[in-house]
Amino acid sequence: MSSDRWFLDSTPTAKYPAWTRGNAADVFPGPFSPLAYDLILRDGMSKGLRDAYTAIGAINYDEYDNPERPDLFHVFGGYPYNPLTMTRIFGARMPGASPELIDKAFFDDRAEVPPYEEQAWHTSPENEAKLAASMGWAMSATDLPELLADRELAAHLRANRPNLAELTDAALIARARSVVPFVQQTFENAMRVSTMSSLGPGALGAVCEGIGDPTAAIRLLAGIEVDSAAPSHAMWELGRAAAASPEVAKAFDTAGPDGVLAALRASGSADAKAFLAKFDEFLYEYGSRAQGEYDLYAQAWEVKPRIALTAIDLMRRSDESHSPASRHAASVVERDRVLADIRAKVAGDAETAGLFEAALGSARLFLAGRERAKTNCVRVIHEARMALRELGRRLVERGVISEVEQVFMLRDAELDHVRQAPEKVSAAIAERWSVYQGLWDMEPVFVVNGVAPTLSMMTRKGASSATVQVGSVLQGAAGSGGKASGRARVVLDAADPVGLEPGDVLIAPQTDPSWVPLFVPASAVIVNVGAAGSHAMIVSRELGIPCVVSVADATANIPDGAMVTVDGNAGTVTIDSLP
Repeated sequence: MSSDRWFLDSTPTAKYPAWTRGNAADVFPGPFSPLAYDLILRDGMSKGLRDAYTAIGAINYDEYDNPERPDLFHVFGGYPYNPLTMTRIFGARMPGASPELIDKAFFDDRAEVPPYEEQAWHTSPENEAKLAASMGWAMSATDLPELLADRELAAHLRANRPNLAELTDAALIARARSVVPFVQQTFENAMRVSTMSSLGPGALGAVCEGIGDPTAAIRLLAGIEVDSAAPSHAMWELGRAAAASPEVAKAFDTAGPDGVLAALRASGSADAKAFLAKFDEFLYEYGSRAQGEYDLYAQAWEVKPRIALTAIDLMRRSDESHSPASRHAASVVERDRVLADIRAKVAGDAETAGLFEAALGSARLFLAGRERAKTNCVRVIHEARMALRELGRRLVERGVISEVEQVFMLRDAELDHVRQAPEKVSAAIAERWSVYQGLWDMEPVFVVNGVAPTLSMMTRKGASSATVQVGSVLQGAAGSGGKASGRARVVLDAADPVGLEPGDVLIAPQTDPSWVPLFVPASAVIVNVGAAGSHAMIVSRELGIPCVVSVADATANIPDGAMVTVDGNAGTVTIDSLP
């Protein structure tokens, strides 16, 4: 392994030179483990993205560098990157779009983004026609049956999980490998839906701007029920149950999230048994969720329930004004008011009214579908994770590795070696583990263009610049409507929300579904990154919480403890006072 390169790092090609962490940071917040790179990123997700882009007509099969084994998520410094060149080609071929508009949607005016370099093959009348047909489908579809089928598939895999402790090593490996085709299938559907999910909101925004109310589109997209918000509703009910039981509340107060389960099991009381039974049901349904949940390495809630219990404890201590159901209901009332107003304004223009209704239907269907599709894929990946963790547990017992998670430092081809001749891979595991742990502390470069960056080009995370003053207004992208003020609480790890209290303004580097429970007690959400239709936007709207995304370096520039006002309609954050 080169001392200045991660051993799995990619090499940009002349055909696809540009790669970005834009949007990738939401989905892949940390460095990807080697085993997950092989099974999930390379053999599952890259092939799924290939099939999705081919199906909608964006990229032809023979236009990929290696169609049989496409490398569509490059890795630099261990961190996955999205294919910027390919996304720009998509813009060049899509009717009504352009590479420049794609850049604007994803990056706004970030200086480090290289200019688009047009190639003759980027434009294609054939692909333009295919994309036009896909756009027609996205603007007229009324349901997404493939996502329901994938949901049933994921549920079947979970319901039929064997007793992993009783399987042989070979059977554990076989089970992990067996889900890879399902990762490819579910991710293909996720990318087909995700790629088309911006059309409805875009058209909706154009209609609203045309009638003089450009912020209405945000409010119209509130209250969409999404799968990634469902755990928060379940956690809220668990939090209410804990608050209503003096015994359970005391267990949280005295033992904390780390020890509450053991305390309740030792109690054996009716209240304790009832809470434990509800929590077991919760883990069965939502235990696959995790920060960086596409990575096998991720600490899913089933693996580390403390993460979920921390959020439940926060909700236990929150008043009813933070109820996700109440907030959702309030946002629906406001949404329906805005909807009635706009329908009245466009009633006399049949063409505009028709476009409005089509855009609204598409936006609601595909934004909800996007979250469902991701949930399906994550649940499938989790089944591989649990099988491999059992293998890792056994390797710890045998003295091959010192921690269960070190099993994810293996390559797919090495799984049989570690079973038959562990001495052949033990040194490689130790070396990779040491470097991999260090990667978590590093900030990957935002854009790669032609030349692969080295590890020494990365900077350390968490360095606070705190350049703001009282009265400073930070501009981001409007994510979820409404205005709220509160104490800024910078949280860099969803698993460890140090100091976050009900009513605080949550400031996060990026968000995936593991962050959603922290939205519930918060008065508002600010995120460093995010583009149109980002996860933070969708979930905040569903929960009725003001949200601003793409506030550059918010976690570094806004001091922890400052008082801030978040305007989710204007996309601004105002510094009211400093700590």
